[in-house]
Amino acid sequence: MGLYLREHLTYDQARMEVLHEGKEGKDLYMKGICIQGGIKNANQRVYPVNEIQKAVKTLNDQITSGYSVLGEVDHPDDLKINLDRVSHMITDMWMDGPNGYGKMKILPTPMGQLVKTMLESGVKLGVSSRGSGNVSEYGGGQVSDFEIITVDVVAQPSAPGAYPTAIYEHLLIQRAEIKQWVWLLRLEMIKKHRSTSKRR
Repeated sequence: MGLYLREHLTYDQARMEVLHEGKEGKDLYMKGICIQGGIKNANQRVYPVNEIQKAVKTLNDQITSGYSVLGEVDHPDDLKINLDRVSHMITDMWMDGPNGYGKMKILPTPMGQLVKTMLESGVKLGVSSRGSGNVSEYGGGQVSDFEIITVDVVAQPSAPGAYPTAIYEHLLIQRAEIKQWVWLLRLEMIKKHRSTSKRR
């Protein structure tokens, strides 16, 4: 196995979205860029697009075969998954242009609840890929034999394109508007009831 490689993307770099899906929108997801290809990142490494394509395909094959790809809050210093720090499960990965995208389901674990609370409070969280590979000493930081182990949720990522846009905020606004509408409707019904009672 090659070097331990981790690459961070800020909220904006990852173009992350926060989504509510499932029954009554109870499942919370983050979706966006997980690793960027073909550009020199903040760690002075370049991931060729074909390396990212292979790594994304391998990870996605694991997911579709039923393997649970778990991610953590922040980065540990190795490639192991620490179950006490798991916050999400990667449900899908795909290529779009030179970048590897992913969709992560936030789990109801203690760390998942932490991530959920932060997202619902408007905190912009980024992502960070964790994997292994070889880095050319003389080739301008070109990465080869790259393998993605997982993608973690981080507060302050360092690579160039990875923060989520909160779609949930729109749902909160809609809910607030509905609550206000229901309150006004009740008020109107109370007024009508009082005026009908006075006539009697």
